Amino acid sequence: MRRQFRQSLSMCVLALVACGGAESDSGGEAEAPFRAALLTAGPVSDAGWYAGAYEGLMLLRDSLGAEVSRQQTRTPAEFDEAFLSYGSSGYDLIFAHGFEYQDAAIRAGERFPATTIVVSGGGRFAANVVPLIFELEEASYLAGMLAAGMSESGTIGMVGGVEIPPVEGTFRAFEAGARAVDPDVDILESFTGTWDDVAAAKEAAGAQLARGADVIIHNVDAASFGVFQAVREAVATGRTAWALGMNRDQNDVAPDVILGSAVIRIPEAFLETALAWQAGELGGRPIYAGASEGVIDFVLNPALASRVPAELVAAIDTARGRIRAGELTVPRVEFVEPEVR
Repeated sequence: MRRQFRQSLSMCVLALVACGGAESDSGGEAEAPFRAALLTAGPVSDAGWYAGAYEGLMLLRDSLGAEVSRQQTRTPAEFDEAFLSYGSSGYDLIFAHGFEYQDAAIRAGERFPATTIVVSGGGRFAANVVPLIFELEEASYLAGMLAAGMSESGTIGMVGGVEIPPVEGTFRAFEAGARAVDPDVDILESFTGTWDDVAAAKEAAGAQLARGADVIIHNVDAASFGVFQAVREAVATGRTAWALGMNRDQNDVAPDVILGSAVIRIPEAFLETALAWQAGELGGRPIYAGASEGVIDFVLNPALASRVPAELVAAIDTARGRIRAGELTVPRVEFVEPEVR
């Protein structure tokens, strides 16, 4: 499904529209809605990774008439309990939104073969456990180009949460994009060990700013607010400093300091995945969603676009086109394991 994401979505949507309002053959009653659940390890108020997933769940409800439910689960024991609850209740599709769910998903998949589990960023799969892999590296590469091109100090920074392969991949691509613009750029990297600790992320970003970084990207969840606040406070002292968003279009979260965002269009990806499930095309292999499918992109903040030199914008646009055409391959960290049988 790597390169048929957008095409299959269009075809399924057309089919959905054509069949809209249809009744079942038995007694003229409408078919029962399918049931979809979402598990997140953090709050959906994060304006990023989890918020996008919640929007995706609501899109399934509003576009497909799905009966939906959501739980926030923080520990492996809670992961297992949530899968048990939804599997026992007959849910058809569970979106487990994060790499950390993959082991519990495999266990639940074995116990509930009639339930399909989609693990965002997962690396393990089985007949009914499907990794949904967002190729966010393709956007973070472009973000790296912007960071190096906009840096006055020659030092840029990256603040991550937990050091897992999908996050490492975005940072390696960010580095590559930055060095494509400035081979001598100095790149700082730090991990807080948590996705949602705003204070820890602010402290990490502040430490990088103190070392001279003037453009900082993050790959955290609710903790991104701490990164943005650290940059704002640096600007308040008279410095020139910028932030970059990740996982969702965060340009309006701190429009005075966020130059652009590496975006995953998670709702569209969830919708396509659900449509593929309805069509019987889901299972037994990972799904890859990238720039060529329109799911991944880098979006400049329109409020600050005039601050970016035209030649840098042109270079980013050219790189975007080459990525979408398959002419430019960005660094990745491969982490998908063989199928679990």
